[in-house]
Amino acid sequence: MSDYFVRALACNKTLRVITAVTTDTVSEAQRRHRTWPTATAAIGRTMTATMMMGVQMKGDEKITVTVQGEGPIGVIVADADTQGNVRGYVTNPEVHFDLNQKGKLDVARAVGSKGFLSVVRDLGLKENFTGRVPLVSGEIGDDFTYYFARSEQIPSAVGVGVLVNPDHSVKAAGGFLIQVLPGAPESVIGKVEKHLNEIPPISRLIDEGRTADNLLEDLFPDHDYQVLEHAPVHFKCTCTKEKFGHSIAGLGIQEIQTMIREDQGADAVCRFCKNSYHFSEEELEAMLK
Repeated sequence: MSDYFVRALACNKTLRVITAVTTDTVSEAQRRHRTWPTATAAIGRTMTATMMMGVQMKGDEKITVTVQGEGPIGVIVADADTQGNVRGYVTNPEVHFDLNQKGKLDVARAVGSKGFLSVVRDLGLKENFTGRVPLVSGEIGDDFTYYFARSEQIPSAVGVGVLVNPDHSVKAAGGFLIQVLPGAPESVIGKVEKHLNEIPPISRLIDEGRTADNLLEDLFPDHDYQVLEHAPVHFKCTCTKEKFGHSIAGLGIQEIQTMIREDQGADAVCRFCKNSYHFSEEELEAMLK
């Protein structure tokens, strides 16, 4: 089944919930960046969480998340829109370690526990909304949970997971986001917290064939929820040759003349999708005019 997310209200409309399967989306990122397993898990978790944040926004709004720890993976960047489109990249894709003590990919070691998670919300206004919090574990899910509580004052639970095959391909990926709405009773919060500690990891459930709808059932087995939306999730990059052309033109006359004289053209590669764009001497000369 293709990737998709479900948006819902739960527990008598006191909780806001999103569940998602992102296996194909993370697979596309892995294929384009040729990430090794631990790096795949890190970028996959970040993209999944960023996508779930994005679909909560409205209209043409966009969101960009940067995870910058002191670990060998370097910087992880993901951005998403309101339609379930997401993309991402990591500075050092060739990072992998043995499984941690819990038998999971050691994302915390790759990311590092010291650093920052930054969120920029492009609301279509003159100034963007920016929030930044320190990393609490490097496990990504914990760090997003802390971001919501600290920066946006929304008690939340974020679960994201990625399983990787021995050949580095993605076996399963997805996540959930549960947020407490004003007026939610403590009994509901306690019940949900207890259940989250009991259910299997989200990636294992998806590997067993659970869909985004099934995940909603797993999270709320008493079926006390109301589905608001189903929508697809895709890896989608917004880069174009025209955009790169504008960037090259902005470098200035001397820089473009150097490209023509020394390289007889120019090549630009998108960090997000790895698509390459070539600019001939004639195209560069047209920029000068």
